[in-house]
Parts: sequence; C-alpha cells; structure tokens
Amino acid sequence: MATIDGRPAQYGVTLKQLRELMELRGGEGIERLDSEFGGILELTKKLYSSPTNGLSGNASDMEHRRQTFGSNVIPPKPPKTFLTLVWEALQDVTLIILQVAAVVSLGLSFYKPPAESSSGQFGHHDEGEEEAGWIEGVAILISVAVVVFVTAFNDYTKEKQFRGLQSRIEGEHKFSVIRGGEVHDIGVGDIVVGDICQIKYGDLLPTDGILIQSNDLKIDESSLTGESDHVKKGADTDPMVLSGTHVMEGSGKMLVTAVGVNSQAGIIFTLLGAAADEEEVEAKKRKKEAKKQRKKQKKGDSGEELIVANPSKQGEGEAGAVTGNSHHATANSANADGDVRNNKHSKEEEEGEEGGASGGGGHEKSVLQAKLTKLAIQIGYAGSFIAVLTVVILIVRFCVQTFVLEGKPWDTFYANHFVKFFIIGVTVLVVAVPEGLPLAVTLSLAYSVKKMMKDNNLVRHLDACETMGNATAICSDKTGTLTTNRMTVVQSYICSEDHKTTPKFESLPHAVGDLLVNAISINSAYTSRVLPGDNPGDLPKQVGNKTECALLGFVLDLGKSYQVIRDEVTEENFHRVYTFNSVRKSMSTVVPRNGGYRIYTKGASEIVMKKCSFIHGKDGRLENFTRSMQERLVREVIEPMACNGLRTISVAYRDFVTGKAEINQVHFDSEPNWDDEDNIINNMTCICIVGIEDPVRPEVPDAIRKCQRAGITVRMVTGDNINTARSIASKCGILRPGDNSLILEGKEFNRRVRDASGKIQQHLIDKVWPSLRVLARSSPTDKYTLVRGIIESKVSSNREVVAVTGDGTNDGPALKIADVGFAMGIAGTDVAKEASDIILTDDNFTSIVKAVMWGRNVYDSIAKFLQFQLTVNVVAVVVAFVGACAINDSPLKAVQMLWVNLIMDTLASLALATEAPTPDLLLRKPYGRTKPLISRTMMKNILGQAMYMICVIFVLLFYGDKLLDIDSGRYADIRDPPSQHFTIIFNTFVMMTLFNEINARKIHGQRNVFQGFFTNPIFYSIWLSTLASQIVIVQFGGMAFSTQALSLELWLWCLLFGCGVLLWGQVVTSIPTKKLPKNVFSYGSGEPINDPIADLASEDKLDSDGKDSKRTGQILWIRGLTRLQTQIRVVNAFRQGLDARPSNPNLAAVLKKQTSLSKRLSQGSSLEYADMCPDPEELTVPEIDVERLSSHSHTETAV
Repeated sequence: MATIDGRPAQYGVTLKQLRELMELRGGEGIERLDSEFGGILELTKKLYSSPTNGLSGNASDMEHRRQTFGSNVIPPKPPKTFLTLVWEALQDVTLIILQVAAVVSLGLSFYKPPAESSSGQFGHHDEGEEEAGWIEGVAILISVAVVVFVTAFNDYTKEKQFRGLQSRIEGEHKFSVIRGGEVHDIGVGDIVVGDICQIKYGDLLPTDGILIQSNDLKIDESSLTGESDHVKKGADTDPMVLSGTHVMEGSGKMLVTAVGVNSQAGIIFTLLGAAADEEEVEAKKRKKEAKKQRKKQKKGDSGEELIVANPSKQGEGEAGAVTGNSHHATANSANADGDVRNNKHSKEEEEGEEGGASGGGGHEKSVLQAKLTKLAIQIGYAGSFIAVLTVVILIVRFCVQTFVLEGKPWDTFYANHFVKFFIIGVTVLVVAVPEGLPLAVTLSLAYSVKKMMKDNNLVRHLDACETMGNATAICSDKTGTLTTNRMTVVQSYICSEDHKTTPKFESLPHAVGDLLVNAISINSAYTSRVLPGDNPGDLPKQVGNKTECALLGFVLDLGKSYQVIRDEVTEENFHRVYTFNSVRKSMSTVVPRNGGYRIYTKGASEIVMKKCSFIHGKDGRLENFTRSMQERLVREVIEPMACNGLRTISVAYRDFVTGKAEINQVHFDSEPNWDDEDNIINNMTCICIVGIEDPVRPEVPDAIRKCQRAGITVRMVTGDNINTARSIASKCGILRPGDNSLILEGKEFNRRVRDASGKIQQHLIDKVWPSLRVLARSSPTDKYTLVRGIIESKVSSNREVVAVTGDGTNDGPALKIADVGFAMGIAGTDVAKEASDIILTDDNFTSIVKAVMWGRNVYDSIAKFLQFQLTVNVVAVVVAFVGACAINDSPLKAVQMLWVNLIMDTLASLALATEAPTPDLLLRKPYGRTKPLISRTMMKNILGQAMYMICVIFVLLFYGDKLLDIDSGRYADIRDPPSQHFTIIFNTFVMMTLFNEINARKIHGQRNVFQGFFTNPIFYSIWLSTLASQIVIVQFGGMAFSTQALSLELWLWCLLFGCGVLLWGQVVTSIPTKKLPKNVFSYGSGEPINDPIADLASEDKLDSDGKDSKRTGQILWIRGLTRLQTQIRVVNAFRQGLDARPSNPNLAAVLKKQTSLSKRLSQGSSLEYADMCPDPEELTVPEIDVERLSSHSHTETAV
C-alpha cells in the first residue's frame, strides 16, 4: 500500500464529500458531521491530522494534500502580453490619424505627375530630392512606432510593478497554524486541507473549516450572506466557518476542510468567472447598442439625458462611500426587483460607458486626479481648436494663393500639400494634448510607492500616496504608533503594598501569589508568549498581544513559569471565554474547579474595579472593597501611575461553588446563565493592580514637531485613560504649554457633539475639533465620528484632509472614511489592513511623516512636469499657428514635433517624476483640497518662459537668415531639401526646451535650479541622452527629420539661445508673485468637481490602470473575495436578460441558486469579472445570495 510520510496515501474522506459538508449550516451540519464522519475528531483522523499537534509539516505530505484537495490560491488572470499593450497603445485616436496621414503621404510620394506639367509649374528639381519624398511618411510611421513602444513598455513595467506590489500585500497576510505541535505563522497560500488553524479576534478567514474548539466566537458573514448581524459559532451549535468572513469576537481552533477554488467563496468566484467569459461577447454588443441609444436620445432631448444619468452617478458615489462601513436595512425581494427594473435604463447607460464601470464605479477621484483631469480636458479643447484652425488657415491660404491669385489649374500633385497641412494639424494636436499627464502621474506614484516600501509604507492604493501630501490632520493611535509597544510591568499594588520594582514571589502571601500567577497565565490568549531573545543578552521577544506579554513577563520575573500552568489547564478545559473587545475593555476566562467554576478577569483598572466587591489586603486578608476604598485607591494608586504615563491593569477573580460558599464566593445548584455577563462578571475579588509602561518612541517627538512645522495637526485618539493619554501626549509634543488644547474623554466628547435627541450635529463638532488634541477612553465609534466631522467641516477655507491610524477590527469604518487610512502592519488585524490605504510595516509614527514627504513630493513632481509641459505646449502651438498664418508652413515639421512630444511626454515625465523628496518639503503648509493646481508662481514661470521662447523663434524665423548669414527657408516648395534656417529653429527650440527642463525642477520660486541636480541620476541621464539624440538627429537626420547638418558656430548659437532660458528664468523669478492677480494667474481653484465630460475623457487615461491593477488583486483568492461586490452590478444586469437570453445555462444556474435571501443592490460596484473558469458543470453551487456579497474593503491599487 502506498504511503506518504509514514501514513496511507488514501484519505478517509473525498474532496466531493468535504465540499458537500461545507454547504450545510448549524444543526444540519452537525448532524451530517456526526452521521457520515463520526464527529469532528474522527474527521480529523480521516485527514491524518491531530487536534493538538496538527500536521507534521513534511514537504511531501503538504504537496500530496495540495494535489488531492487543491492549494489555497485562485489562479490570477494572466498579465497582458507586451504585444497586447502595443495594440492598446495604437488605439490612440491622434496616433491613428497620424498613421493614416503618413500612409497617404507615402502613397503620394510614389505618384509621379506628367513631366511637362511638373516642370512647367515647379521648375527644375533634383531627381534625388524627388525620390527622397517618401522619407517623411516613413519617418512619421517610425516616430509613431517609437511613441507606441515607449508607451507599451511603460505600461508593461507599470503592470509588473503593480503585480509585485500586490504579491507583496498578499505575502503580508499570515495565519497561525499548528504543525508538529508548534504554532507557526505561515502565508495563507501555504495552508492545506487538514491543517489546524488558530483563529482569533480580527482575523480574515483564509479557508473553510470546522471548529474543534471555540471561545465566545462571533463571525461577520456579511461578505457571503449580506446579513450584518454577527453569527455565534461553536463546536456544538454551528461549527462551520467560511473563507472570507471576519472574526469579530472570540477565538478558537478549526480544522481546514476546503481551500482555494473548492471553498465556498472560491466556488462563487469560479462560477462568476465562467459566466463572465460567456457574457463578454454579449456585453460588447450591448455596449454598442447602448451607445446608439444614447446618440438617439441626445438628438431627441439632451437635457433629459443629463437628468437621468447624473443622479445615478451621484448615487453611485454615495454608495461607494458607504459600502462596507455599514449594512443598510435591505428591501424585500419584490421591492429590490422593482428597483432593478426602474434602474435598468440608467444602469445600461453606465455599463455602456467606455471605462465608467471598470474605472471603479462611483469611486471618487483623489484631489490631484480631479484637478488634473479638469486641466487636461481644458488643454485638450484648446489644442484641438488651434489644430483645426491651423489646418483651415493653411488650406484656405494655399488655395487663395495658388488658384485665385496665381490662377493655376488643379493638379493631382497638389494633394501632397493638403496631406502635409493635415499632418501639421494633427501634430499640433499631438503636441497640444497633454497625454503625458497621466503617464507622469503613474510614473511618479509608482516610483514613490516603490521607494516608500523602503520607508516602511506599504501602499495599497496608489492615490493615497498623493493624498497624503495634502494631509492637514493626523488622528493617531497611541499604543505602538507613538509608543514602542514593548510593554513591561514597572509598578504593582498587591495586598495593600505599592511595589516600584517586581516583588519576590516569596514576599507575597502564598495564596495570593498562586492566584496572581494562575490568573495571568490562564486568562491570556495562549497565542501570547514571551520567548528568549535570538542572541544571548538580547531582550526577550514578545509574541502576540503586548499587554498580555507584559503580564506574562511579570510572572516570569516573579520566578514562575506560565507555561507549566497552561500545560495543566489547556484551552480545551475552558468552560467559557469573554474575549476582550472595545466595549468590555476586559477579558474573562471561566475554568472548572473542584466541581464548580472560577472566573479570572483582567482589564482597564477603573472598569474592573467597579465590578469588584472584595480585595486582598495586608498579608492577604480578604477585605470588603467599599466605594470610599475604591476612590482612595484611584486617588492614591491608579492616578499617580497614569500621570506617569503607565497603563493600569487590574486582575480579579470570582468562584462559583456547589458546597458552602465563602463571603466572596457564589453558591449554585443549577448551571449559571453564562450569557448574563453583567451578573457573572460582578462582585469579584481584586488580586492586584499593575502599571505597565509603554515608553514613547525616541524619534516621535521630533517627527511630531516636523508635522506641526509642516502645518499638520496631530491628534491622539486612544482607549487609555485620560491621565495616561495626557502624559504621553505631553511627552510627544502633541500638547504644548499654553496652547489651550482640549483633552476630552469619549463620554464628554459625545455629550458635546450630540443634540438633545442624541443625534450628532456638524455645527457642534465644529466647536470641538479645532482645539481638540487628545481623545481618551474613546470607542471606535467616537473615532469615526471625529474623523467624519473633521472631513465634512467647512470651518477652514481649504477644507481638511485627514489621515487616520488604526489597528483594531472596529477601526475599519474610521480607516475607510478617512482620506488616507494607515493600518498597523505588526499589531493590526486583517480587517483593519483590508480597510486601509497604507500599511505601516513598522507601526511607527515617523513612517507617517515620511509618507507626508513622499506625498508632497508626488504633488510637486506633477506640478514640475506640468510647468515644463505647458510651456512647451504653448510655444509649439503658437509657433505652428503663427507659422501657418505668416508663411503658409509650420517652422516645426511633423516628425520634429513628434520628437519634441516624445521628449515632453515620456522622457521629461520620467525625469521630473523621479526627483527624491527633500526635508524642505516639510517646511511649507499643506495645499488642502481647494488650492489651485497651477500656482501664481508656476503660471508666471510658464508665461515668462513661453514669451522668451516665442520671441527667439520668431526672431530666428523672420530675421535668422540675415543675422546668421544663411539661406532663408521661408516659402520653400514642398519638394525643396531641408534648410539650415529651419533646422536652427528646430534645434534652438529643443535646446530651450531641454534647459527649461532644468528650470522646471523648482516650482516655488527658488533661484538655484541646480540644487540637487546630481542627486538624481535618472534626471541627468535622460537629459544627457536627449541632448545626444538631438545632436544625432540634427547632424544625420537628413530628409527623415527635415534637418540639415549645422556647423559648430551655428550649434553654439543654438546653445546660447538655450542657455538664455536659465538666465531669463532668474529675471522671471525676480518678478514679485504677490503682485499678480490671483484669479488670472492661478488655475484650478475651488473644490474639484467630477465633471461628466472630464470623467469620460479621463477614464482611459487616469483610471485605465485601475482595470489592470484590480485584476492583479486576484493572486490570492482571499483578497479576491473582498472584491466580490464588484460582481453585483453585472449580476443584476444579467438577471434582467435571463429570460430573453436563455442560451447561457451556466449563468442561469448561478442566478437561480442565488435567490434564497432578500436582494440588495450595490451601486458602487464595477463591471469587473474574476476570470477563473474550470468547467462550471463540475461545480456545486452554494446556497448563497450573490447579490448580497458586499465587502468590508477595497483592494484595488489603482491610480
């Protein structure tokens, strides 16, 4: 018989049986488990696992399990090939027009008109020149090819980066499993069927499983069922736990029964993927039909169209903002269906938009994106207008000159002129439209994200990086962020004695000492441990909850071993566990003892003490713990500890006995009602109070000073008591003497911001938040209220941009509503990480300051590029236009303008977007939401430099031949060879552009534009390579680039005019900015709005990355599940058409199975599919409502 790792290769259960078992719930599941498999322990044996030791971890065993039951991954959609990206780049409208024009030009160059007509009208031409006519067409095609390949290469590297980022995020997701009797944290992709997993509060479950043991376990299954109520789970009541659900309370141990595509969420994913593929062709057809319908409607009644479309878009935005923060009461089935029918028209319209759906539905653009989109559209309009005008003027002028004034007859050769005019017009458009903007944004963000990883910022959503630069307020946690999160007990109060150092165990009354050691060892999560340091002399390593580690360290310091007690009282012996949560602020464990029960409790001292009626006094004597004694203890012990910045924890116990009860015990005949927590955790006996120190990180005070200097207000929001919070805030520098800062507790905060009826009012929040610096004893709801209140406040003119840090599951809503949510990489729960935008891999506040610096750097990089590109845009467009009007030709030829466009759009964006941040960035105030994108200084630089360049070019155009003593190139015939005159104009323009790129490095009016020039090798490498390319083009470009080689003297003239840009820049800088009118010299002020036209135009540019990056999010299916909400909208649309299109049996099967629960619309979703498609016939469809697959998070990493 074949064996694997010393056991039979054949398992006692099949994949099909396990999948069928996991579709059952509650009593039904337990019944099947007992009848078919003999209970959970028997099933564990059939899978050759052990409830206590787990799997062996042997490599061959793991591999065999993966082959038999599947691995815990969903195959990602294959990345786009380079050729696909090339094809997509070729879809650009202006490039297509250029290609057509180039082909026409090429065709006409081979057409030879009759000889007599040619010589009669044009005089003698050199044969070689005639034959070289084809070169321009070929040169344009080659230029287009270069632009396309560069664009495709950028897209390719960008997608590669996104996939790398995504896999890094996936790699961050670890899970605790027991292998070989030891607890190991492994990546979720390595979990196999038969593993024993430890689950705890805050976990996002990576697989399906069956509970072996649980403590007060409550699961949020809304991502699968849509039910917002937490479901109680237990080995005896409902042991089935499903992948993608969140653990909201408690802890437990589960046997993994299904992974990857065989888990419940994986099955849905696969079905949706299979259905999506079949629908793809029909979706394209519907898009075309929807477009036709819109066109008809626009002709009929454009006003009505806007009224229909816009509210649905606004609704989408609102839905997107709320999705996952809460679950609204759902309509009944009939109403929901009615809603679907009523919204059918507007939904189809939205689905028909070219990228509306895949761009993220109603996802609001970031501050910078909104401003950029608006600007890009405006420039595009202006460029298009000038381009058309240029073509019209060239054609009209030529026709009047040739056919009216000179009276020549039509000749087919004249078609060449018209093609040439058309090419000039298109190249003006190419230069005018700033398609480099989205590229610059993407490059800058991608570069920053890569660098930020080294600064311990793992960015999950690209736009968060840029938004952080605008942050005006940071609401930070205390523990672990401002403090080291390495906790130690430094003070204790035991038996009426205050110990400033750890007492000797022998000095404590024996009974109290035993009670204390047992209470701490048992009533702490068994995943919390204190391990020896890696090297001799190192501090012990704290694993798990840091507060519990401090208490366990206290036990070790007393000379006792907590592990010995844990070995005696295993988790299986626990009768009940009341796990710590933000409401209880304490943890209690019930263990059997001598036929009765003992409850151990630990938690925030003032909360636990209120539940105590007795205390061990001098020499361990039992005393009544009266109200006056409690007040004295608070005054003399707890407050002094808290004022020293110590976190105070009380430890207590209570006995339930069957026989005669002592004064502090409770007699019981029948089983106590363990659900009546208030009565159970009451009349307790206090054992001790300990003060735990969590020192402030040494680098935090300086980081907070930097924030304050940068105009960012730091607020501390903590669950600790007000004295500890005040002490830490003072040490950090959040509170400064004499600044009238407000310090509130959660209760007082709520009293101030709510009206008489208990509703939160914005005007009341506005009275509190400006001076609030510390919010103590706050709940996650208080945090959410504060953050939302600051964001929605209109007290400050620039509007606040708020960043928030969080680590707990309940911090999810606050992290989600914040402009930027930071989750703790070490202490944070999976739920918090899912809701966040950036993960702090070191949990350190200084990393947030670095994120601010990088964010501001992104903003500035884009502004630098904008200043550079707009200058070139203005000059190129004006020169082409005036040239067309004055000399019936553009001084800059089509191929030359394409080269300039390549310099501007790709090379400059790469050079300027990769500038490293400097500490100077933190010396200015944040921009805020409403600050204009193009400041007055930038506009002054743009117009000033443009004036210089235009003047130089026009002087060279009209007088250059005389000044430099060369032949004039004006009014040259179409077949004339390139002239030195126009080559000088082209070369001077490129030189000025190159030197202006150096000027563009500074946007705040700094004089030294070379500062830090050599710290950015990417910048000077690109600059020098562009210069070298220009020399080659001018000297050897010939007919292809319409250039003629220049002498050294002429090159020096070109360089002189180029260097003049730097000198002129100093003159422009001297003009006082403050004297310029605000409304004329700044652009983009006011709250950025989602302009419908801008939305359409920018989907392909700014948001196109969203499509690819969202698909990369499917690498690990556990992340993929959280995107299942993006399926809802398409499923709704499909459902409407099922009767009309019965040809899709797979989809019909999915939808018919998914109608067991009431329906819920999710309008914030997008038309994205998960493309997993094994044969859907083999899959069993679970009884889960797809329409209610809402998500608590968003994992797209999109621009």
